[in-house]
Amino acid sequence: MKINIYYGGRGLIEDSTLYVISKLTEVFEELRVKVTRYNLYEEKNTIAMLPKTLKEADGIILATTVEWMGIGGYMQQFLDACWLYADKEKLEKLYMMPVVTATTYGEREAQLVLTQAWEMLGGIPFNGLSAYVDNHVEFETNIEYAKLIEKKAEAYYRVINQKRVMLPASNIVLRQNLLKSNSIVLTPQESEQLSMYVSDDTYVRKQKEDIEELTQLYKDMLDGGESDSNQEFIRNLKENFHPIPDFSASYSINISDADKTLVVEISESHLKCYYGEKADADVIAKTTRDVMNKLILGRITFQGAFMSGELTAKGNFKTLRTFDQVFQFNIL
Repeated sequence: MKINIYYGGRGLIEDSTLYVISKLTEVFEELRVKVTRYNLYEEKNTIAMLPKTLKEADGIILATTVEWMGIGGYMQQFLDACWLYADKEKLEKLYMMPVVTATTYGEREAQLVLTQAWEMLGGIPFNGLSAYVDNHVEFETNIEYAKLIEKKAEAYYRVINQKRVMLPASNIVLRQNLLKSNSIVLTPQESEQLSMYVSDDTYVRKQKEDIEELTQLYKDMLDGGESDSNQEFIRNLKENFHPIPDFSASYSINISDADKTLVVEISESHLKCYYGEKADADVIAKTTRDVMNKLILGRITFQGAFMSGELTAKGNFKTLRTFDQVFQFNIL
Protein backbone atom coordinates (compact mmCIF):
# COMPACT_ATOMS: atom_id res chain seq x y z
CA MET A 1 0.00 0.00 0.00
CA LYS A 2 1.18 3.53 -0.75
CA ILE A 3 -0.06 6.80 0.73
CA ASN A 4 1.00 10.24 -0.49
CA ILE A 5 0.85 13.27 1.79
CA TYR A 6 0.55 16.71 0.20
CA TYR A 7 1.39 19.42 2.72
CA GLY A 8 0.19 22.92 1.87
CA GLY A 9 1.56 24.89 4.82
CA ARG A 10 4.67 27.05 5.00
CA GLY A 11 6.88 24.55 6.82
CA LEU A 12 7.15 26.54 10.06
CA ILE A 13 8.50 24.69 13.10
CA GLU A 14 5.47 25.63 15.19
CA ASP A 15 3.02 24.38 12.54
CA SER A 16 1.02 21.65 14.28
CA THR A 17 -0.05 20.21 10.93
CA LEU A 18 3.51 18.91 10.59
CA TYR A 19 3.18 17.17 13.95
CA VAL A 20 -0.09 15.52 12.93
CA ILE A 21 1.20 14.18 9.62
CA SER A 22 4.35 12.94 11.38
CA LYS A 23 2.22 10.93 13.85
CA LEU A 24 0.14 9.58 10.98
CA THR A 25 3.30 8.60 9.10
CA GLU A 26 4.63 6.69 12.15
CA VAL A 27 1.48 4.58 12.31
CA PHE A 28 1.40 3.93 8.57
CA GLU A 29 5.02 2.83 8.52
CA GLU A 30 4.35 0.44 11.41
CA LEU A 31 1.61 -1.02 9.22
CA ARG A 32 4.18 -1.37 6.40
CA VAL A 33 2.65 1.36 4.29
CA LYS A 34 4.99 3.30 2.04
CA VAL A 35 4.51 7.02 2.76
CA THR A 36 5.75 9.82 0.49
CA ARG A 37 5.39 13.45 1.52
CA TYR A 38 5.32 16.37 -0.90
CA ASN A 39 5.88 19.81 0.61
CA LEU A 40 4.08 22.11 -1.79
CA TYR A 41 6.09 25.15 -0.70
CA GLU A 42 9.20 23.32 -1.95
CA GLU A 43 7.46 22.17 -5.14
CA LYS A 44 5.85 25.55 -5.93
CA ASN A 45 7.48 25.80 -9.37
CA THR A 46 6.37 22.30 -10.40
CA ILE A 47 2.95 21.97 -8.73
CA ALA A 48 1.37 21.43 -12.15
CA MET A 49 3.36 18.20 -12.46
CA LEU A 50 2.33 16.73 -9.08
CA PRO A 51 -0.99 15.21 -10.24
CA LYS A 52 1.00 12.50 -12.01
CA THR A 53 2.21 11.30 -8.58
CA LEU A 54 -1.40 10.36 -7.74
CA LYS A 55 -1.25 7.40 -10.12
CA GLU A 56 1.06 5.46 -7.81
CA ALA A 57 -0.99 6.01 -4.63
CA ASP A 58 -3.75 3.98 -3.01
CA GLY A 59 -4.73 6.89 -0.77
CA ILE A 60 -3.64 10.46 -0.14
CA ILE A 61 -3.71 13.01 2.67
CA LEU A 62 -4.29 16.68 1.95
CA ALA A 63 -2.78 18.54 4.89
CA THR A 64 -2.86 22.29 5.34
CA THR A 65 -2.83 25.04 7.96
CA VAL A 66 -5.29 27.88 8.40
CA GLU A 67 -3.28 30.93 9.43
CA TRP A 68 -5.88 33.56 8.68
CA MET A 69 -8.42 32.29 6.12
CA GLY A 70 -8.89 29.30 3.87
CA ILE A 71 -6.75 26.37 2.76
CA GLY A 72 -3.83 28.46 1.51
CA GLY A 73 -2.52 29.24 -1.96
CA TYR A 74 -0.27 26.23 -2.47
CA MET A 75 -3.04 23.75 -1.72
CA GLN A 76 -5.41 25.63 -4.00
CA GLN A 77 -2.84 25.50 -6.81
CA PHE A 78 -2.46 21.75 -6.31
CA LEU A 79 -6.23 21.17 -6.46
CA ASP A 80 -6.44 23.35 -9.58
CA ALA A 81 -3.69 21.24 -11.16
CA CYS A 82 -5.63 18.07 -10.27
CA TRP A 83 -8.71 19.47 -12.00
CA LEU A 84 -6.72 20.33 -15.14
CA TYR A 85 -4.18 17.53 -15.44
CA ALA A 86 -4.98 14.55 -13.21
CA ASP A 87 -6.15 11.20 -14.54
CA LYS A 88 -9.86 11.37 -13.67
CA GLU A 89 -10.29 7.59 -13.92
CA LYS A 90 -7.59 7.16 -11.27
CA LEU A 91 -9.17 9.79 -9.02
CA GLU A 92 -12.45 7.88 -8.96
CA LYS A 93 -10.69 5.06 -7.07
CA LEU A 94 -8.49 7.23 -4.86
CA TYR A 95 -9.23 7.80 -1.17
CA MET A 96 -8.41 11.16 0.44
CA MET A 97 -8.24 12.17 4.09
CA PRO A 98 -8.04 15.90 4.95
CA VAL A 99 -5.89 17.15 7.83
CA VAL A 100 -6.27 20.75 8.99
CA THR A 101 -5.00 22.66 11.99
CA ALA A 102 -5.72 26.32 12.57
CA THR A 103 -4.24 29.10 14.65
CA THR A 104 -7.38 31.13 13.98
CA TYR A 105 -11.02 30.40 13.19
CA GLY A 106 -11.86 28.16 10.23
CA GLU A 107 -10.37 24.67 10.60
CA ARG A 108 -13.69 22.89 10.01
CA GLU A 109 -14.54 25.06 7.04
CA ALA A 110 -11.14 24.32 5.50
CA GLN A 111 -11.66 20.59 6.06
CA LEU A 112 -15.04 20.84 4.37
CA VAL A 113 -13.50 22.68 1.40
CA LEU A 114 -10.95 19.91 0.89
CA THR A 115 -13.66 17.25 1.16
CA GLN A 116 -15.92 19.03 -1.32
CA ALA A 117 -13.06 19.67 -3.72
CA TRP A 118 -12.12 15.99 -3.72
CA GLU A 119 -15.73 14.99 -4.35
CA MET A 120 -15.87 17.46 -7.25
CA LEU A 121 -12.75 15.84 -8.68
CA GLY A 122 -14.50 12.48 -8.47
CA GLY A 123 -12.42 11.03 -5.65
CA ILE A 124 -13.45 9.26 -2.44
CA PRO A 125 -13.19 11.43 0.70
CA PHE A 126 -12.69 10.01 4.19
CA ASN A 127 -13.60 11.92 7.35
CA GLY A 128 -10.34 13.50 8.44
CA LEU A 129 -8.85 15.52 11.25
CA SER A 130 -9.25 19.17 12.12
CA ALA A 131 -8.17 21.05 15.22
CA TYR A 132 -7.79 24.57 16.57
CA VAL A 133 -4.33 24.96 18.12
CA ASP A 134 -3.79 27.83 20.53
CA ASN A 135 -0.50 26.54 21.94
CA HIS A 136 1.38 24.13 19.70
CA VAL A 137 3.55 22.78 22.55
CA GLU A 138 0.51 21.81 24.66
CA PHE A 139 -1.19 20.30 21.62
CA GLU A 140 1.82 18.20 20.60
CA THR A 141 2.49 16.92 24.12
CA ASN A 142 -1.09 15.91 24.83
CA ILE A 143 -1.19 12.09 25.00
CA GLU A 144 -4.94 11.90 24.39
CA TYR A 145 -4.64 13.93 21.19
CA ALA A 146 -1.84 11.62 20.03
CA LYS A 147 -4.09 8.58 20.60
CA LEU A 148 -6.89 10.15 18.56
CA ILE A 149 -4.49 10.80 15.67
CA GLU A 150 -3.17 7.22 15.80
CA LYS A 151 -6.70 5.77 15.79
CA LYS A 152 -7.59 7.93 12.78
CA ALA A 153 -4.54 6.61 10.92
CA GLU A 154 -5.55 3.01 11.67
CA ALA A 155 -9.12 3.67 10.53
CA TYR A 156 -7.91 5.21 7.28
CA TYR A 157 -5.60 2.25 6.69
CA ARG A 158 -8.53 -0.17 7.08
CA VAL A 159 -10.72 1.84 4.72
CA ILE A 160 -8.08 1.75 1.98
CA ASN A 161 -7.07 -1.86 2.60
CA GLN A 162 -10.67 -3.09 2.52
CA LYS A 163 -11.63 -0.72 -0.34
CA ARG A 164 -14.75 0.34 1.52
CA VAL A 165 -17.55 1.92 -0.45
CA MET A 166 -18.71 5.37 0.66
CA LEU A 167 -22.27 6.64 0.39
CA PRO A 168 -22.82 8.91 -2.64
CA ALA A 169 -22.98 12.68 -2.25
CA SER A 170 -24.93 15.28 -4.25
CA ASN A 171 -21.60 16.76 -5.40
CA ILE A 172 -21.36 13.89 -7.89
CA VAL A 173 -24.49 15.09 -9.70
CA LEU A 174 -23.25 18.68 -9.58
CA ARG A 175 -19.93 17.68 -11.13
CA GLN A 176 -21.58 15.65 -13.88
CA ASN A 177 -24.10 18.31 -14.89
CA LEU A 178 -22.53 21.69 -14.18
CA LEU A 179 -18.77 21.48 -13.79
CA LYS A 180 -17.93 20.71 -17.38
CA SER A 181 -14.58 21.90 -18.67
CA ASN A 182 -14.61 23.97 -21.87
CA SER A 183 -11.06 22.92 -22.67
CA ILE A 184 -9.96 20.36 -25.26
CA VAL A 185 -10.59 16.77 -24.19
CA LEU A 186 -7.22 15.15 -23.51
CA THR A 187 -6.16 11.63 -22.66
CA PRO A 188 -4.48 11.07 -19.26
CA GLN A 189 -1.12 10.83 -21.05
CA GLU A 190 -1.71 14.11 -22.91
CA SER A 191 -2.80 15.85 -19.69
CA GLU A 192 0.35 14.67 -17.92
CA GLN A 193 2.56 15.86 -20.78
CA LEU A 194 0.78 19.23 -20.81
CA SER A 195 1.37 19.65 -17.07
CA MET A 196 5.08 19.07 -17.66
CA TYR A 197 5.17 21.75 -20.35
CA VAL A 198 3.27 24.23 -18.15
CA SER A 199 5.84 23.74 -15.37
CA ASP A 200 8.81 24.17 -17.71
CA ASP A 201 9.65 27.88 -17.79
CA THR A 202 12.22 27.32 -20.56
CA TYR A 203 9.62 25.64 -22.77
CA VAL A 204 7.05 28.38 -22.16
CA ARG A 205 9.61 31.11 -22.90
CA LYS A 206 10.68 29.34 -26.12
CA GLN A 207 7.06 29.08 -27.23
CA LYS A 208 6.61 32.82 -26.70
CA GLU A 209 9.72 33.55 -28.75
CA ASP A 210 8.51 31.27 -31.56
CA ILE A 211 5.14 33.02 -31.55
CA GLU A 212 6.90 36.39 -31.78
CA GLU A 213 8.92 35.23 -34.76
CA LEU A 214 5.84 33.84 -36.49
CA THR A 215 3.98 37.08 -35.79
CA GLN A 216 6.76 39.09 -37.39
CA LEU A 217 6.90 36.70 -40.35
CA TYR A 218 3.18 36.97 -41.07
CA LYS A 219 3.26 40.74 -40.60
CA ASP A 220 5.88 40.87 -43.33
CA MET A 221 3.88 38.53 -45.57
CA LEU A 222 0.68 40.52 -45.14
CA ASP A 223 2.30 43.89 -45.75
CA GLY A 224 0.92 45.15 -49.10
CA GLY A 225 3.66 45.78 -51.66
CA GLU A 226 6.49 44.37 -49.59
CA SER A 227 5.50 40.75 -49.36
CA ASP A 228 8.16 39.82 -51.91
CA SER A 229 11.26 38.13 -50.53
CA ASN A 230 13.37 40.94 -52.02
CA GLN A 231 11.89 43.26 -49.37
CA GLU A 232 12.72 41.06 -46.37
CA PHE A 233 14.06 43.12 -43.39
CA ILE A 234 13.95 46.35 -45.42
CA ARG A 235 10.64 47.54 -43.98
CA ASN A 236 11.87 46.81 -40.43
CA LEU A 237 15.00 48.87 -41.03
CA LYS A 238 12.99 51.79 -42.38
CA GLU A 239 10.50 51.74 -39.51
CA ASN A 240 13.23 51.71 -36.85
CA PHE A 241 15.56 54.22 -38.47
CA HIS A 242 16.73 57.01 -36.14
CA PRO A 243 19.08 59.29 -38.06
CA ILE A 244 22.08 60.88 -36.36
CA PRO A 245 23.15 64.38 -37.47
CA ASP A 246 26.27 64.43 -39.69
CA PHE A 247 26.45 60.63 -39.79
CA SER A 248 26.81 58.86 -43.10
CA ALA A 249 27.82 55.25 -43.61
CA SER A 250 27.15 52.14 -45.63
CA TYR A 251 26.72 48.52 -44.57
CA SER A 252 26.87 45.38 -46.67
CA ILE A 253 25.30 42.42 -44.85
CA ASN A 254 25.63 39.04 -46.54
CA ILE A 255 22.88 36.64 -45.45
CA SER A 256 24.66 33.35 -46.10
CA ASP A 257 21.76 30.90 -45.92
CA ALA A 258 19.59 33.11 -48.14
CA ASP A 259 22.42 33.68 -50.66
CA LYS A 260 21.83 37.44 -50.90
CA THR A 261 23.35 40.65 -49.60
CA LEU A 262 21.45 43.46 -47.90
CA VAL A 263 22.94 46.89 -48.55
CA VAL A 264 22.17 49.76 -46.17
CA GLU A 265 23.24 53.28 -47.16
CA ILE A 266 22.81 56.14 -44.70
CA SER A 267 23.33 59.79 -45.57
CA GLU A 268 22.31 61.79 -42.49
CA SER A 269 18.48 61.65 -42.53
CA HIS A 270 18.27 59.70 -45.77
CA LEU A 271 18.13 55.89 -45.80
CA LYS A 272 18.45 53.59 -48.78
CA CYS A 273 18.07 49.81 -48.43
CA TYR A 274 18.24 47.22 -51.20
CA TYR A 275 19.52 43.76 -52.06
CA GLY A 276 22.57 43.90 -54.27
CA GLU A 277 26.34 44.39 -54.02
CA LYS A 278 28.53 47.15 -52.56
CA ALA A 279 32.16 46.15 -52.36
CA ASP A 280 33.30 49.51 -50.90
CA ALA A 281 30.89 49.55 -47.93
CA ASP A 282 32.23 50.95 -44.64
CA VAL A 283 31.24 47.72 -42.88
CA ILE A 284 31.06 44.36 -44.63
CA ALA A 285 29.29 41.77 -42.51
CA LYS A 286 28.16 38.16 -42.84
CA THR A 287 25.49 36.38 -40.84
CA THR A 288 22.40 34.16 -41.15
CA ARG A 289 18.72 34.82 -41.64
CA ASP A 290 17.99 33.60 -38.09
CA VAL A 291 20.36 36.18 -36.61
CA MET A 292 18.78 38.93 -38.73
CA ASN A 293 15.37 37.89 -37.41
CA LYS A 294 16.65 38.14 -33.85
CA LEU A 295 18.09 41.57 -34.67
CA ILE A 296 14.86 43.07 -35.99
CA LEU A 297 12.91 41.51 -33.08
CA GLY A 298 15.17 43.35 -30.65
CA ARG A 299 16.48 40.16 -29.05
CA ILE A 300 20.11 40.92 -29.95
CA THR A 301 22.10 43.96 -31.09
CA PHE A 302 24.34 44.28 -34.12
CA GLN A 303 27.41 44.67 -31.93
CA GLY A 304 26.24 41.90 -29.59
CA ALA A 305 25.94 39.48 -32.52
CA PHE A 306 29.47 40.44 -33.59
CA MET A 307 30.88 39.93 -30.09
CA SER A 308 29.19 36.52 -29.75
CA GLY A 309 30.44 35.35 -33.14
CA GLU A 310 26.96 35.06 -34.66
CA LEU A 311 27.97 37.80 -37.10
CA THR A 312 31.38 38.40 -38.67
CA ALA A 313 32.45 41.83 -39.91
CA LYS A 314 35.34 43.88 -41.22
CA GLY A 315 35.80 47.56 -41.84
CA ASN A 316 35.27 50.59 -39.63
CA PHE A 317 34.37 49.22 -36.17
CA LYS A 318 33.20 52.61 -34.89
CA THR A 319 30.66 52.57 -37.70
CA LEU A 320 29.76 49.00 -36.75
CA ARG A 321 28.90 50.10 -33.19
CA THR A 322 26.87 53.04 -34.47
CA PHE A 323 24.48 50.67 -36.26
CA ASP A 324 22.65 50.04 -32.95
CA GLN A 325 22.16 53.78 -32.44
CA VAL A 326 20.81 54.38 -35.93
CA PHE A 327 18.49 51.35 -35.84
CA GLN A 328 16.71 50.90 -32.52
CA PHE A 329 14.52 47.81 -32.61
CA ASN A 330 11.89 47.37 -29.92
CA ILE A 331 11.19 43.92 -28.42
CA LEU A 332 7.82 42.70 -29.69
